[in-house]
Amino acid sequence: MFQSGYYVTAELRLKDVDRLASARQELQQLAQQTLDEAGCSVFTVHHDPAEPTRFLLWERFDDEAAFRQHFEQPHTKAYLAQDLTEIVQRFVTNVI
Repeated sequence: MFQSGYYVTAELRLKDVDRLASARQELQQLAQQTLDEAGCSVFTVHHDPAEPTRFLLWERFDDEAAFRQHFEQPHTKAYLAQDLTEIVQRFVTNVI
């Protein structure tokens, strides 16, 4: 079902609830662009309807190098420059 790799689950918090619509749109765009990166096979954005400032990212990269390369991509830098969210916690796992 799932293959071995570098899995990341990240909890993000929206910095300004008034920017919720923008954050949702920008995270969806980031996910689409990230899926085009070499070494990325999963990048999904989840939004907690009970807590509108909470998002979860589920990601799978081939390895840590591909994950690190993700942060060098123009689309990732453009998203981060908007300062919409902050990382609350992050977990790196693998399939057993």
